[in-house]
Amino acid sequence: MKKAVLFCCVTVAACSRPQPEVKPDVHYVVGPAWQAGAAWMYPREDFSYQAMGLAVRKADSGTPLTTDGEVRNPLSMTGSHPTLQLPAVVTVINLENGREITIRVNERGPAETGRILGLSRRAADLLGVGAGPARVRIIEDEVTSRQLAEQLPGGPMLQISAAPREAVKQTDLAGPVAGAESRGVASATEQSAVSAAQGTGPTPVQLPDLPVQWRQGQPVATQLWVETADFTARGAAARLAAQEGGSVWPSFSPQGKMWAVRQGPFTTISDADAALKRALADGLTGSHIVVE
Repeated sequence: MKKAVLFCCVTVAACSRPQPEVKPDVHYVVGPAWQAGAAWMYPREDFSYQAMGLAVRKADSGTPLTTDGEVRNPLSMTGSHPTLQLPAVVTVINLENGREITIRVNERGPAETGRILGLSRRAADLLGVGAGPARVRIIEDEVTSRQLAEQLPGGPMLQISAAPREAVKQTDLAGPVAGAESRGVASATEQSAVSAAQGTGPTPVQLPDLPVQWRQGQPVATQLWVETADFTARGAAARLAAQEGGSVWPSFSPQGKMWAVRQGPFTTISDADAALKRALADGLTGSHIVVE
């Protein structure tokens, strides 16, 4: 009995200890390629991003910070994206019920194949997303996303301004030999600046929470497709379409007009998931679900 009481006391004491404070380390990041199931994702900088696809609720994570260094908070208006630069501000429209919200994408994900957006608990609730995926449209706020990239540590502007500069040199005219130069000696002002910089670290950046609100629009009827590849030549796309039982569709990219191979349309998300799984098993690693 005494041992049981002692164990309870120790447990209570451990739980009552103050937990270490989680400090934010907010920074701009693109990051390396990563794998979501059988599909590879290639993050890139894109400030005019627009897309339609499937969104899901984010799975709980044990890490205290998000990919871009924000303190994790399931009640914030945030989300995850497979390829967008982080952080980025986007508008998300639930095509099934017309609801619309604005979130900050601050994490890499979701890990589920065929999903293009993960939503925090609060964002998913406001958007009306349940346990299953929802068809959504994503529109990036280009101005705000560029401002974040230019102002945060690690962003393009910081990389330019942090370029190395030649040390300041001075000539000692009071020495025994006039005109003798003291190589590599910094000025007193520069030495003071360096000392001050070494003594004080950078102030952590804390991004403000976005408003917890939603707007009501009109639902939009959509269809589901599985897009398996893009080709510069229509003939190559037609040969793959014949093999996979798909059709050839024109598509457009920064490189110009391309030709995509699609399967569908599919009535349900489960049917589209099954077709995506087959395409990935056939080695078509760039396959993804398209909502139109």
